[in-house]
Amino acid sequence: MQRIIHLNINDENYEVIVRPRESLLDVLRNKLNLTGTKQGCNEGDCGACTVIMDGRTVNACLVLAVEAEGRKVLTVEGLARGPELHPLQEAFIRHGGFQCGFCTPGMLMSAKALLDENPDPSDEQIRRGISGNLCRCTGYAKIVESIREAARAMRGETADERMQANA
Repeated sequence: MQRIIHLNINDENYEVIVRPRESLLDVLRNKLNLTGTKQGCNEGDCGACTVIMDGRTVNACLVLAVEAEGRKVLTVEGLARGPELHPLQEAFIRHGGFQCGFCTPGMLMSAKALLDENPDPSDEQIRRGISGNLCRCTGYAKIVESIREAARAMRGETADERMQANA
């Protein structure tokens, strides 16, 4: 039996017809065409499908779409504002915080949730914050460096201050 639900995704409202057991991931990708959220393991182990729901990271593959009704969901598509990239996206580009890019959307969402909660995390806190996201291409060093750089930018440090901190 299908039903109509109302979703708020990236500050946009949607009315969607879903099956009771349909995951948020499937609705995002297949019904709303928001394909930035990746399908990896489909078991909640890899973090590729990480989104932020009501300020907390969740694996969209483990959340039923009906559970997201009335909640605020942010996907990787909602990070940038028009042509202006989010500081995390800019830092990942600048520091090579990705390789194949498959894990990047989930990694960005976990990093955003971390920086929203802790704007000045240590490297250990960054590693803990992204611990639910697997990357098979990198050794995580450039990812941590990217998140550290984005944290500085989001705190309003100038480029010169960021360069000195990196030296």
